[in-house]
Amino acid sequence: MTRSLLDSKFADGRAINAAGKNVLVIGGGDTGNDCQGTALRQGCTDLVALEMMPQPPKERAANNPWPEWPKVLKVDYGQTECLAKFGKDPRVYQTTVKEFLKDDAGNLTGAVISYLKPQRDPDTGRTSMVPTGEEFTYDCQLAFIAAGFVGCEDYVAEAFGVERNARGNVADHGFRTNVDKVFVCGDMRRGQSLVVWGLREGRDCAAEVDRYLMGYTNL
Repeated sequence: MTRSLLDSKFADGRAINAAGKNVLVIGGGDTGNDCQGTALRQGCTDLVALEMMPQPPKERAANNPWPEWPKVLKVDYGQTECLAKFGKDPRVYQTTVKEFLKDDAGNLTGAVISYLKPQRDPDTGRTSMVPTGEEFTYDCQLAFIAAGFVGCEDYVAEAFGVERNARGNVADHGFRTNVDKVFVCGDMRRGQSLVVWGLREGRDCAAEVDRYLMGYTNL
């Protein structure tokens, strides 16, 4: 949408439009919420948002006391607007897409959605979400993947020859990569976060570049 707006003020017809369509949003968080709100304001006919994790409690659990960040159910503007328009919260918890459906022309017609359950690995102690075997099909003509940042684009890391860690982020030591004179900061270094972290990362990285060049820094 942004590119179409900047290039032609939507005259090129390339902007994605949810008007008159059933919309599926895969993933929650800020990006998923924005997708929900935009689809509603464009005039979608129905909206479903898939959340992989279980629904959070409405109040703090005993293992989540103050001053920890409250891990409770939140209702943001996307859900508020969906409640006002369709009378429902669009979120369906513990679900993921198993398969997308299409017509003979390759147009999206729906998605097969699997329910999930938490399962603990006895060897590692880690809990992951696995299919329960129960599924349902949602008829939709538009789907947004709002699953979050999964590391930098391959071509960027490969172009500079920098190493990456297990999370897909560029590996660093004090903002320095394995390549001399190549520094990294922000989402590419720490993963997805908020803009305030981006500001701080940029300043701290600039100080390290200054120290590299001058031997000291006043930043």
